[in-house]
Parts: sequence; structure tokens; C-alpha cells
Amino acid sequence: MTAKPAHSAKFTQGSTMRHVLVMTSTGTIGLISVFLVDFANLFYISQLGTQELAAAIGYAGTIIFFNTAIGIGLSIAASATVSRRIGAGEGHSAKQMAGLALLVSFFLSGIFVACVFPFLGGLLSALGAYGDTHRYALEFLQIVMPSLPLMCLGMAMSALLRAKGDARRAMTLTLVAGAATAVLDPIFIFWLDMGINGAAIASVLARFIMAGMGVYACFAVHKMVAMPSLANVWTDGRALLYVAVPAVLTNISTPVGNAWVTSEIAAFGDEAVAGWAVVGRIIPVAFCALFALSGAVGPILGQNLGAGLYTRLSRTMRDSIIFVLAYSLLAWGLLAILQDPIAAVFNAEGDSRSLIAFFCTFAAAGFIFNGALFVSNAAFNNLGYPLYSTAFNWARATLGTIPFTWVGGHYFGANGVLAGQAIGGIVFGIAALVVIRVTLRSMADRAGQPVDSESSLMTAEAQPAAKGS
Repeated sequence: MTAKPAHSAKFTQGSTMRHVLVMTSTGTIGLISVFLVDFANLFYISQLGTQELAAAIGYAGTIIFFNTAIGIGLSIAASATVSRRIGAGEGHSAKQMAGLALLVSFFLSGIFVACVFPFLGGLLSALGAYGDTHRYALEFLQIVMPSLPLMCLGMAMSALLRAKGDARRAMTLTLVAGAATAVLDPIFIFWLDMGINGAAIASVLARFIMAGMGVYACFAVHKMVAMPSLANVWTDGRALLYVAVPAVLTNISTPVGNAWVTSEIAAFGDEAVAGWAVVGRIIPVAFCALFALSGAVGPILGQNLGAGLYTRLSRTMRDSIIFVLAYSLLAWGLLAILQDPIAAVFNAEGDSRSLIAFFCTFAAAGFIFNGALFVSNAAFNNLGYPLYSTAFNWARATLGTIPFTWVGGHYFGANGVLAGQAIGGIVFGIAALVVIRVTLRSMADRAGQPVDSESSLMTAEAQPAAKGS
């Protein structure tokens, strides 16, 4: 048997913790640039000193997040299916799957935009927006929404680069787009005096840049994309959708939960919604590494599953949870220390400032358990159990959100809504960890392999060489 080149499946060898740290750190740098697009928009808009504008960004972000969730779900499917084929040494098949994933990502996002666009005004009203806030949010969305398929395409190409193991280019792809927004925002918002519409135009241009760089990296540099084979399109499509449909449903649950929280907070006025908008931008920036980890761990698991290295699957999960705990505690501590400067940066006063302070001091601790859920869901998606991920996320967004936030809001106001959301996530984060642990052991038992011991790890790492002999 001909030995596979070592670089074809780089995650099947070496330290799993190193792979987790390298993929997560580069993913964090790239992903934070995407989140900084929204963060920068809100920062510059808040400098105009109008609470209605900041609240409008919050309402608009809730609707955009639905499309983002679709993009995340499809990128998870692209990474899982392509990395698994790379790990199994099926290079041409991986290229065809990559091509199919890009086509599906672009067109499904386009369908979402076409279906939602005529009803934007009604959706904003349903979330609680009214008056000038409603008008500002609608104007922003009408400019930004047509560019969302480009955003999904860029996310899918970034996922393909991670599946290949090219963490640096995956990072650069999103980093440049974020830098472009940082430059364009003040030009359109202040210099051209376009206000919130200027922020929208800057976001659109940044997405064109991200998609263009992704095409160059995936097509010109790696040549890792091929047209889907008509003979295999049905088989490949089913394999992709087997992961994509549950992953999309899983990720849609997050904006559904956030929409509920937004409507609960809206009952306490525009100041509270403006505070929630700031919190919504703080979360992805402060906890960016956890979001990046959920994307980074997928290719590592996918390649090792394709190569049949079950011990390395367990080790990867253990290392990921260690990272979640350490990073979450660090981020929580920094938020608690920096809460006053954060509120000052966004000109937050009254209920808005109170909500930001409460999140930074108390509610942010809930991301210890959210991070555990993120990683477990990534494992379910990449190990062939995507419906588990769907079940856990929807349970978290409904049973773990609605009753807790309702009670918290009823007795403790807007701060109570955030407290309820944090408390509700604890049980589902713990439950997901238990289930993924049992699932990994079951998979190893069916394959007749040991799991967790150092000796078995050494044996597993020797397998790629044995296969090539």
C-alpha cells in the first residue's frame, strides 16, 4: 500500500493539545475580526450619542444572526465532510465535496434573504422595535441583507481552509475583512456623514473583500475545490445535508433564544435594549476563542475519525475542555475588571450601564458551561451524531432560556433576564459533556479500540505509519 503524504492529514499525528491551541488561536484572530465588524459598527454609531441608533443595531443584529447561524451550520458541514475525506486519503472526493458545500452555502443563504427581505418591518415590530428605532434598523437591514450570501460563502471557504489544516490563511481571510471595516466605518459614518447607513455600506464592502480572498485561497493557492460530480451529487449531497441540516437547525436555535431574550428586555425600554446590544457585541469579542474552538476542533476530530484513531478523539475532547475552563475564567475576570471602561466607551448610562455591569460581573460566568456545550456540539457534528447537537441546542434555547428569563425578568428586571439566561445553560452544558463522553467510549468499543490510556495513545499515533507500510 502506498503511504499517504504526511501533510495530507496533519491532525492525525503529533500533540492534540498543540493542534487545539494552534487551530483555536489562529481561528480566534480570524473570527474576532468578523465580530469586530459588528463591534465597530456599534462603537462608531454609539459615538453619535443617540440611544435609538444603538438599539437599532441591536434589533438588526438579532435578525442578521439567523443568517449567520445558517452560515455557521453549513460551514460545520463543509469542515466535517471534507476533513473526514482528507483523513481517509480521498483527495479528489474531498475537492468535489468542497465545491458542493460552497454552492449549497451561497444558494441557501440567498433563499433565506429572499424569503425574509419583504417582511423585515414586521419582524422588527415583533421584536419590539418602534418609532425611530424601527426606522433606523429597517434602513440598516435593507442595505446589509443582500450581502449575506457573500458572508456565508466566506465562512464556508474559511471552514474549508481549516479542514485542510491551513489555519493561517483561514485566519487571514477574516482578519483582512475586519481590518477593512475598521477603516471604512469612520469614513462612511462620519466623514461622509451617512450615519447608520454608512455602517451598513462598510459591512457590505467588507464581505466582498472576505469572499474574494476566500476564492483566491481555496481555488488558486490550494486548488482544493472541484465541480461536484453529477454521478455522485446525490450521494455527496446526502452526506453534506446529513450534517448540514441538523447543524443549521442547531445554530438557528441560538438566534431564536436571543430573539426571545431581546423581546423580554425590550419590555424595559430602549436603554435596556441598547445595553443588550452592547452585551451582544461584547460576548463574541470577549469569548471569541470559545467560538473559534468549536470550529477548530471539528477538522481535528474529522481527520482522526477518518483515519480511525479513536484514542486521539478522546484526547482532543479532553484538551478542548481544559482550554474552555481556563479561557472562560480569564475572560470573565477581565470583563469584571473592565466593566466601567466598556460602559464608558459606548456612552452607556442608566439601565444600559446597569445591564452591561451585571453581565460583566455575574452573567459572563455562564460561558464556562456554554463553552462546554459548544465543544460537545462540534464533536457530535463531526463524529456522525448531528441530531444530538440539534437536540441539546434547542433544549438550551427553549427549556434553558424561556422559563428562566421570564422568571428573572419578572422579579429582577432586565438584569434578571440575563441571569436567567446564564443559569439555564448550566444543566445543558454539563449534560452534553456526559453524553459526548459516553458516545466516544461507545464508538471506541465498537471499533475494538481502547481509549484514554497513554499506551493506547502511542499505539494510535503509530497507526498512520503502519497503514502506509
